[in-house]
Amino acid sequence: MSSTYLCLGVMVLLWGSSWPVTKLALQSVPPLWLATIRFASAAVCLFAYLVARGQLRLPTRQDLPIIASVGLLQMMAFTGLGMVAMVHVDTSRAVLLAYTTPLWCVVVALVIFREIPSRLQITGLLVGMSGVAAVCAPGELDWAQQDTLLGAGFLLLAALSWAIVILHVKRHRWVTPALGLAPWQMLLATIPLAIAAYVSEGSPAAIVLDRKLAEELFFIGPIATSACFVISAEYGRRISTFGMSNFTLGVPLVGTLFSCLAFGATVSPLFLTGLGLVILGVVVSALASRAGRPQDRPA
Repeated sequence: MSSTYLCLGVMVLLWGSSWPVTKLALQSVPPLWLATIRFASAAVCLFAYLVARGQLRLPTRQDLPIIASVGLLQMMAFTGLGMVAMVHVDTSRAVLLAYTTPLWCVVVALVIFREIPSRLQITGLLVGMSGVAAVCAPGELDWAQQDTLLGAGFLLLAALSWAIVILHVKRHRWVTPALGLAPWQMLLATIPLAIAAYVSEGSPAAIVLDRKLAEELFFIGPIATSACFVISAEYGRRISTFGMSNFTLGVPLVGTLFSCLAFGATVSPLFLTGLGLVILGVVVSALASRAGRPQDRPA
């Protein structure tokens, strides 16, 4: 079990640190092309990984809904919106707002699936959203700037998109394991991202690839996307859903810390308060989810 926690810790470290690396890469690559390159390179790596293990299979008809959901909402929408938003919002706020996803699950479950939230879920939602309000307060973000409104809106919309996928994943009847579907989902995300990038950002021929950018792209795609997905699929199923949700809480913490180290940024007491409230809200939401599923055990 110690190796499981070690690998999941490495996953959180890589996911969190990928946010400031993405911010650096955005200095040389437009956001939609960066999202395209990320999933194209990650898909190639995962296809090769599954071929090497003799596990590559064509998806079945029953797999198509979850391929569309994860590929178009979690991968294409979440990543595309997140990268566009990072052009307008600093990295620490970007990673925090993006990882409010568990809070939005309560709202999505109510609106789409008519699930009445428990008192504990409502408490978690209110605590978490008060943290979002603190992070987005006028003293923290300049709301007079249109870029600020656009960036924050895109990040919250990205979190909402991922929340829909989380609830779909919980209800989907799996035929093919998640890892077997991942490269197909990445391939599906790559195609519309590439079309949107070409239409809005022009040809990728203008991107100047040097050693620094190549290293950043390699980290963002093959390592922080494909390798972390393998770790999540292989080791995440060995612990409970509640334990996995606790691990992902480390992503915004790592992202904020590494952003401060990479860019020399500072965070205010109000931002730290908001960060703490968002994390507390996610913990309470996870506790509420666990209370509703007493059968939740390590796979």
